[in-house]
Amino acid sequence: MILVAALSPALDTTYVVDELVPGRPHRPALVRRVAGGKALNMARAASSLGAEVRAVPVLGGRIGDLVAELLRADGVAAAPVADDAETRVCVSIASTAAGDLTEVYEHAVPVSAAVVDAVLGELEAALAPGAWLAASGSMPPGDGGRALPRLVDLARASSARLALDTHGEPLRRLLDAGTRVDLLKINREEACAALDEPADAELATLVDGLRARTHGTVVVTDGAAGCLGADDHGRWRVALPTTAGTHPVGSGDSFLGGLVAALDAGLPLDRALAAATGAGAANAEVPGAAVLDPGRAREIADLVRVVPA
Repeated sequence: MILVAALSPALDTTYVVDELVPGRPHRPALVRRVAGGKALNMARAASSLGAEVRAVPVLGGRIGDLVAELLRADGVAAAPVADDAETRVCVSIASTAAGDLTEVYEHAVPVSAAVVDAVLGELEAALAPGAWLAASGSMPPGDGGRALPRLVDLARASSARLALDTHGEPLRRLLDAGTRVDLLKINREEACAALDEPADAELATLVDGLRARTHGTVVVTDGAAGCLGADDHGRWRVALPTTAGTHPVGSGDSFLGGLVAALDAGLPLDRALAAATGAGAANAEVPGAAVLDPGRAREIADLVRVVPA
């Protein structure tokens, strides 16, 4: 079972245009809207890969109603917490001619102490020993800044496993406190910032440094160079398979969803890393964040090379 705290969800809209020309009107060839924000992207990916998932998103206004409807359409179980503020909108414009993305993301909506309490209450009611509690992205303004340590405490009190994909000051505070995190998945840039390491630091240095502080499993992703993961049984380096994906929005979230789903199913880390890489690569093949074909994700996972490092 995977419980997902979604304190900063969004309506994610992707437009695919032939060519993006600033200052000119465009009619997209494709429009895709999904329940987004990093946490809900991760939840959708894990659910599509067969995991039992329950998301607790903070949703408000008509946009929030649409996000809840899209979650239901995708088969993601959810217990929304109502908020007075309208849920934000994030837009990605994919240019077929240039093969690139232009992204316009609204700022995260501040959350109140009462809303954070309600989210934690929903999570606590559903958590069971051994379940995963996942949180992704930056914490929203307002009382959201105090949510992360409370999520850590909730996981410990419930004997649940904590999976984090976060960065910045909240992560640094956890690392400085030596807080146990069962699974930390961040990218190279975030890892270097958290450890005050140079941008060209070895992945092994970053992974080992983070494991020394979190005492759990750590995965550091490195874009097209793949990733490095480590747990108590060893370190594994993963090389990305050759694929033609040109829609990377949500690939990191899909990677985390695939990783937690595989670990929840009892797979060892090396096989879980292959499954996660397959999910991230499959996401990049189609427009829309964390929109992937689970069969294609498994095909790609079979091509992934995972070696001891």
